[in-house]
This record gives sequence, C-alpha cells and structure tokens, in this order.
Amino acid sequence: MSLEQRSLHYKPEEALEAQEEALGLVCVQAAASSSSPLVLGTLEEVPTAGSTDPPQTPQGASAFPTTINFSRQRQTNESSSSYEEERLSTSRILEFLFRAVLTKKVDNLVHFLLLKYRAREPVTKAEMLESVIKNYKHCFPVIFGKASESLKMIFGIDVKEADPTGHSYVLVTCLGLSYDGLLGDNQIMPKTGFLIIILVMIAMEGGHAPEEAIWEELNVMEVYDGREHSAYGEPKKLLTQDLVQEKYLEYRQVPYSDPARYEFLWGPRALAETSYVKVLEYVIKVSARVRFFFPSLREAALNRRE
Repeated sequence: MSLEQRSLHYKPEEALEAQEEALGLVCVQAAASSSSPLVLGTLEEVPTAGSTDPPQTPQGASAFPTTINFSRQRQTNESSSSYEEERLSTSRILEFLFRAVLTKKVDNLVHFLLLKYRAREPVTKAEMLESVIKNYKHCFPVIFGKASESLKMIFGIDVKEADPTGHSYVLVTCLGLSYDGLLGDNQIMPKTGFLIIILVMIAMEGGHAPEEAIWEELNVMEVYDGREHSAYGEPKKLLTQDLVQEKYLEYRQVPYSDPARYEFLWGPRALAETSYVKVLEYVIKVSARVRFFFPSLREAALNRRE
C-alpha cells in the first residue's frame, strides 16, 4: 500500500506518521537531485508556515513527486473517480506540509546562523542538526543550501567550510568587505548585502549611478524610501549617510544639474577592499544559482564582462 493510501485509511495519528514518512522521502529525493526545484527554487516559491493557500506551480510542472499519473484515462467507475480525487487532495496536502516545514526550518536556520555570525563563532553541522533541524536530518542538505543562499543574497554573509572532516563552518562577509553595519548590541542583521547591491548597481551604470536609478532597482526588491525595512532598517539613511560616512559610497550632486540631481559613486574604502571585476563576477555566480536574483543586472554584467 502506498504512503498516500495509508494516510487515507489510517487513524488520524497513524496518518500523521505516514505523512511525516512521506516528507522524509521527499527530502531525500530533493537532496539527491541537483535539478530539483525544491533545491534550486527561490524562497518566494515556498509559502509561509501560516499560509492557508496551497503552493502554486507552473502549468505542467510539479514541484512535489507524486504517484498520480495525470495522463491515465479517467475511469468511469464512480468509486474509482472518488478515490483518485482523494489521492490528489492528499498529495497536495503533503506538498503543502513539506513546503511549510521546509520554509520554517530555513527561516530558523538563517536566524541561528546570524546569531553565530554576530557572536563571531564558528558553527558545526552537529550544532545545526541539534538546535534547528532536529527530526528532519534527512532534509539537512536542502535546508542548509537554502539558508546559505539567503544569507549571501540578503545579508552578504558567506558560509565557508572550515573543516571538511568535522563539518565545521565559519561565517564571513562576501567579497572581502569589512563592513557589516552591526553597531548596536541588539542588531543581528548585517547590512553587507545591501552594500553589495548598491556597489553592483553603480558598477552597472559605469561607475556613476543616478539616485533615481538606485531607488528604481531597490523598489523592485520592495525596499522603499521612507519605509523601514526588516533587514536593512531605514534604507535612505543607510544609503545616503551611513555608507557615505563609512567611505564605501560617494553621494554628490550631478555637475550642472538644474534642478539638482544626485548620483552615487564607489567610495575609497570600496575601491580598496574589492573591485568592479569581483562584484560583476559575484552577480553572475549568484544569479546562476538563484534565478530571481537581479536578472537585469546579471544580463548587464555578462555584457560588460564581454
């Protein structure tokens, strides 16, 4: 009897065990397949744990392995048709449960790793399994991969393997930048990711990025002038004051502009710590793994590198 059949016919507590077993098998399949959308997909594709809507997938595609064969000819028998509908419903429930668990575990691991970064402590696989992953050890490659990508894209923090034998990792800022914006004791959200985004945009504009172009790209990321951001705080202050004072950016009036317009350039500290070539390669490398990451910037970076 299949897992889906068992979840339909077992008692409630037995059905839950069958569902958990199914989730475990899916995690193993996802971790084993490098082409699985569960591994390479974006966080936006995964619904939050509190969402009541089932996940949406492109027409003709399935993000969740299922035993249902949709090309099978519909049987005329009413009971058989009812059973197929139950199987479909159960498969969607299992898919939703898996995605909800996956999202929650990724979020928890990101928070755990940020605390480790804030304390400047290394982290081991054993710690992550014990503190966060717990009963979903079979999902560790998937959860760890997604959490690592989130840290890199949002916060500019890279998870580097320090000891392959002991499975220990260190967390460092990307591109060799020494800034993370962690000034207060209560802050655990590094700002390096925001800085990298701005440096990339300036490089894409040939070294001089108009302020309006910067905000246009930031708005696409749902980062708005005058609106507090959960990761970056007050973005305008960070952009026009903090990063300027740290000498990563220059913020100046465009010469002879009337009415006055402003633009951003790399500051001396950015030029000393990284280079245009490194940030362009960073965009190409990251966006090759995560398809939603700055598609327009990736295309421009490829053109500029050529």
